[in-house]
Amino acid sequence: MQYKEMKAEDNVSSVTQFVLLGFSDLPNFQGLLFALFFTVYMIILIGNSLIIIITRLDPTLQKPMYFFLANFSLLEICYVSVILPRILKNLWTQDRMISRLGCATQLCFFLIFAATECFLLAVMSYDRYVAICNPLHYPLVMNHRMCVQLAVGAWVIGIPVQIGQTCQIFSLHFCNSNQVNHFFCDIPPILKLACGDTFVHELSVYVVAMLFVAVPFILILISYGKIISTILRLPTASGRAKAFSTCSSHLIVVFLFFGSATITYLRPKSSHSAGTDKLLSLFYTIVTPMFNPLIYSLRNKDVIAALQRLFFKKIAFFFMRNVS
Repeated sequence: MQYKEMKAEDNVSSVTQFVLLGFSDLPNFQGLLFALFFTVYMIILIGNSLIIIITRLDPTLQKPMYFFLANFSLLEICYVSVILPRILKNLWTQDRMISRLGCATQLCFFLIFAATECFLLAVMSYDRYVAICNPLHYPLVMNHRMCVQLAVGAWVIGIPVQIGQTCQIFSLHFCNSNQVNHFFCDIPPILKLACGDTFVHELSVYVVAMLFVAVPFILILISYGKIISTILRLPTASGRAKAFSTCSSHLIVVFLFFGSATITYLRPKSSHSAGTDKLLSLFYTIVTPMFNPLIYSLRNKDVIAALQRLFFKKIAFFFMRNVS
């Protein structure tokens, strides 16, 4: 399908629609990509939904750690649902047009959920810090009210800033092109289409990225610095191994998400390339949410045991119903 490309000589105010090029450079693989992304989306929905269900239903998982894990799984579902359904629609229909408002809405929700993920990962690291470094005070410090306050804070803290940043970006005039060389409306490819000097807008992106990416990451590093120091002082090897196992899953997710996001948003504009941006974006928008349920379930004995109990309970209910 051919699309009209807006050029610099066109009326800058006439850019009311963008074209998400996505994976249009792979015309022979559109069906395969649709099947792949659809499968990934189902894995993310089912895997994260299972974690939410078992953390709500299993009495042994009524702990702050699993309360935050349920929030994290819900966030992952929201996060990928901003991006993947649009990718699937584009691949299925080959209609890659998106309105300016639709593009702004997608970017705004993506930024809000990404900011939430950064701070929720920081909250989860604080939970592990209190559990390992102050175990006697853990029930008192991480009570239900504190958990709810931390979770709500993580969900809402980025809303006003990211709405403001989205409005600022889409107040620009776009005259270089209307073709977004990406699979969703992200900041770097959108700024490439803007007319004139975008230095102030790029600077604001760096400032917000430092606030919502670098600050939580530093807090996580501080928490894990204290955690590792405490673990190394434990008298037994089995105690150290158990403590490390409760943190390893979270650390893997942290480095997967923050690593790709930091490279994307904090490297100079001159070093941006469409192919690299797409590859990095796939990591923090799709790959990480897909592996999160596997990382947390396969490396957590309590979650595995809860899944087994839920599975056997469903089998027993099925047989009892058929027998009667």
